[in-house]
Amino acid sequence: MARAGVTAERLTLAAAELADEVGVENVTVAALARHFGVKDASLYFHIKNARDLRVRIALLALAELADRVATALAGRAGKDALVAFANAYRDYARQHPGRYAAMQIDLDPETAMASAGPRHAEMTRAILRGYHLAEPDQTDAVRMMHSTFHGFVSLEKTGGFRHTPRTTDDSWTRTLDALDAVLSNWPSR
Repeated sequence: MARAGVTAERLTLAAAELADEVGVENVTVAALARHFGVKDASLYFHIKNARDLRVRIALLALAELADRVATALAGRAGKDALVAFANAYRDYARQHPGRYAAMQIDLDPETAMASAGPRHAEMTRAILRGYHLAEPDQTDAVRMMHSTFHGFVSLEKTGGFRHTPRTTDDSWTRTLDALDAVLSNWPSR
């Protein structure tokens, strides 16, 4: 029988908070059981295993980030939308490093389609329509944007930019300027 007050939602949120503290790879059923003061076995009423727990963190993070990005994008277009999207993405990755790492988990196609992932893609494509990009260029640009954002925040997180006195904020701003320039002058085929 499930312990009173322990739900799948509370487990997921606690696991996400734990992931932000110790890293998603260190989120275990045992660590979560200790957090709730219960035996490991009692959590299996709500979750299948550690992988299921990490997928739940990923789904929560995708939804949270989609909500932040949607709020940031409201009423914006062009470069303003690009910068708002990018800043929401970067801020989320900085504030929730474990949740952000969980979003990189490879989800099975059915789970991915049921997640907030398609919302992210649609918001990105909405930005790209402001740059007058159609398929297949939109897909290429979506991949370029994600690679740029993910690469930057990942290197920033691991200290990859500490070797120079220039601030990462200055480099981020210039990166977004360059991305806007590329999107505005997308090469023709």
